[in-house]
Amino acid sequence: MITWQWHTFEELGVHTLYQLLQLRQRVFVLEQQCLYQDLDGYDAQAMHLLGWHEVDGQRQLAACLRVLAPGAKYVEMSLGRVLTSPEARTSGAGKQLLAEGIAGAVRLHPGHAIRIGAQQYLERFYQSFGFVTVSAPYDEDGIQHIDMLRAAEAIA
Repeated sequence: MITWQWHTFEELGVHTLYQLLQLRQRVFVLEQQCLYQDLDGYDAQAMHLLGWHEVDGQRQLAACLRVLAPGAKYVEMSLGRVLTSPEARTSGAGKQLLAEGIAGAVRLHPGHAIRIGAQQYLERFYQSFGFVTVSAPYDEDGIQHIDMLRAAEAIA
């Protein structure tokens, strides 16, 4: 079972921030062998979704993403740095993460579309959450990406 928590950058605290950056480096830099500037200046203005699970009685970060407000990076709000730890994969954690992330983003910024720069091999996964491909494939840091949009949800 995963416990979800939303945090501003200031609310993360040094130990949680360390775990978050450690997992991002482990997945994006080491596992995917991608040399890039992870600390890109957007974390301080983002809302961070963290998913925790217990392994042998210890709390471990299983999944995370960040939400940027409309205008921060794109005209639309955006989801980024979406990942699940290798240990949490195949458990449904990725689907839970994206569902929770979309719901939280819509609560934070109702009436706005969501843009993502997705790794191309995950196109079907994101399509299953209502994202539509809006760009040709492009190379970003040695990995093929595509831009995808999810239409704004109607406000009741």
